[in-house]
Amino acid sequence: MITYKLSDSTAELAGILKLQKENLARNLSAAEIQSQGFVTVDHSYDQLKKLNDFEKHLIAKDNDAVVGYVLAMTQQSKFDLPVLVPMFELFENILYENKKISACNYLVIGQVCVSKAYRGMGIFDRSYAAYKKFYSHTYDFAITEIAASNTRSLNAHKRIGFKDIYRYTGPDNIEWVVVLWNWTNNI
Repeated sequence: MITYKLSDSTAELAGILKLQKENLARNLSAAEIQSQGFVTVDHSYDQLKKLNDFEKHLIAKDNDAVVGYVLAMTQQSKFDLPVLVPMFELFENILYENKKISACNYLVIGQVCVSKAYRGMGIFDRSYAAYKKFYSHTYDFAITEIAASNTRSLNAHKRIGFKDIYRYTGPDNIEWVVVLWNWTNNI
């Protein structure tokens, strides 16, 4: 039976990192990237723990094994991962409902992943439902950016309720899509 909870142990953080490493784009074939999607950011244990100390990451577990996760990243941690600083800076200029993203109370989806052996079982959707249950009372919305080439992830996020709000091409010539999942109508 799959359970959904907030991460609260060293073993669970290690489980997230193991799953992350297995799904980094650099560790996958071009065919896997196209059909299964990928994750981009490679966290160290210390980075992941520091993020978890601000807001706990959501995990899906099958007994003791982490089989899925949705990372939580707050504005307080925007300088902790240098690769993501440009995303937070972008939020200073993007408007949503006539308000700058940076002026809102939001939670960044630091990354989402489901183990290959567990895909197609609804874990992605149930993980996001649990994430919303845990955090929608504290934050107005969840936001993240997804590589435009990661069509599996883009389509899955749209199915959940995320909306494309901005597109841009980074200095590395990668096109990114900023998506937002509004949890309130107060924005």
